[in-house]
Amino acid sequence: MTLWLPCLPFAGILLSFALLPGLAPRLWHRLNGWIILAWVVLNLAVQSVLLGPGTALGQLWGASLADFLPFITLLLTLYALGGGIGIKGGPWGTPGGNALLLLIATLLASIMGTIGASLLLIHPLLAANGARREARHLVLAFIILAGNAGGALSPLGDPPLLVGFLRGVPFLWPLNHLAAPLVLVSAVILALTYVYDRHLARSEPRPRTQPLRIRGGLNIALLVVLIIALPFEGLWHGPTLSLLGADLPLNTLIFTLAEGAIILVSELFTPYAIRVQNRFAWGAMREIVILFFAVFVTLPPVFALLSALKPAPDPLAWYWAAGIASAILDAAPTYLIFFQAAGGDAAQLITPPAHLLTALAAGSVFFGPLTYLGNAPNLMIREIAARRGVRMPGFIGYALAMCAVLLPVLAVIGVFML
Repeated sequence: MTLWLPCLPFAGILLSFALLPGLAPRLWHRLNGWIILAWVVLNLAVQSVLLGPGTALGQLWGASLADFLPFITLLLTLYALGGGIGIKGGPWGTPGGNALLLLIATLLASIMGTIGASLLLIHPLLAANGARREARHLVLAFIILAGNAGGALSPLGDPPLLVGFLRGVPFLWPLNHLAAPLVLVSAVILALTYVYDRHLARSEPRPRTQPLRIRGGLNIALLVVLIIALPFEGLWHGPTLSLLGADLPLNTLIFTLAEGAIILVSELFTPYAIRVQNRFAWGAMREIVILFFAVFVTLPPVFALLSALKPAPDPLAWYWAAGIASAILDAAPTYLIFFQAAGGDAAQLITPPAHLLTALAAGSVFFGPLTYLGNAPNLMIREIAARRGVRMPGFIGYALAMCAVLLPVLAVIGVFML
């Protein structure tokens, strides 16, 4: 009981995000920040009783500064840059053009993050197909590829891989170990989408294409700088600073400040018309920031519980367990929990053949599209599509459709690619 009780606030946070938006949407919309704050306060109270107030406050401050801040700053940077690049026109709207845009979105997701790529390309996709009677299949394919699987090749791509990078997994490790599963998922989804889209297009008027225009050169340049610079954070091991009792590596502090500067420059110098075109709003990230803050500060008791339980390191079991948990609870906290359960030592986990870490990473990334809760971009894409008139399926209908398409592919990955 002593080990389980401190984990209740963490479980309450995840269940609140998973259930309340569907069961009590108005209450959740008005009070979600206060609800999550209540769980954080409860966690602080429980830890104060068990460890003492000073230790509990120090634990919260350390998790906020050393774990949450570098993670969320990079996500916000990618979000700002993606929302500052505008795309108009292009060969989209036909089955071949839509498949090409989905392929580009898949490739960009590992470069600018699933959130950034989704925000950048969902609007051109919807605009090009705005006159069509049926576009849900394109949005669902976009969620799978741009919002989830496409981010599998770098820590910039998916939040769970960023968690691993910040804990010592090399920058190029995902590229070397997740490329084959990504190719399989992408090939299947692109082929199915193209065939179905071509079938529907026979009864639709042929869209008028416009010349492709790309704006936002400053944000493109800043993104290139970020991509070049970020791997050095993992290679440079400088001294550790102590800030009010919390330890923070100097390299992490420098990169976090640099990312903050990039956000500021992007905000000051991006033309307003580009932000409007992308329907960019910082409010869209509010729930993501709240969720990850609460997750990071309530995770230490979960780590302690997993260290005591010592789950068996079976790659296939971990693949399915991490995958199902990611689909239900969000991928990043799931990855973090299993990473810690595996020992939390990146140097040991990446030692060949590294089946356990590959299974954990693949499960966290590729199961994300199975529900709207699996990854941060899922709900964002759904809301954008719904606002533009696409009749998106509800929570259960969406999950059933995604499971029917993806579970056979995920089974092949688990059997043959881990």
